[in-house]
Amino acid sequence: MTNKITEVAVAILLKPDGTFLLSSRPEGKPYPGYWEFPGGKIEPGETVLQAMIRELVEELNVTITAATPWFTFMMHYTHDTVRLHCWRVSEWHGEMRGMEGQGFEWQRLDAISVGPTLPGCVPIFRALALPYVYAITNASE
Repeated sequence: MTNKITEVAVAILLKPDGTFLLSSRPEGKPYPGYWEFPGGKIEPGETVLQAMIRELVEELNVTITAATPWFTFMMHYTHDTVRLHCWRVSEWHGEMRGMEGQGFEWQRLDAISVGPTLPGCVPIFRALALPYVYAITNASE
């Protein structure tokens, strides 16, 4: 038996000061009240970017104008197995507001003040702690 995998677009909205956006999950969804990075299910025929753009308009009333793919990983929850496609979002426009009644807060990695967060946030937090750019050299020559 094969388990269905739900494809999910995850938007890591980043400000130049290093803060990132977390939003709370509304009632009626699994893990209500937990905090997460915005995004949602990728619909059939959508690309990750199209899904992120749609989801951020639906959830936060903002339109992405600059985003780059970052990394993808699997997460197993009791209710579902999801493949999270994480993208760094560096530019957007619109007046941000919780369109589903959810809260949202800008956070710093060293001082996360909301919670609990979904288990799927942990790998993203770890990735945010890494340097943005690595220099690779051929030291043997």
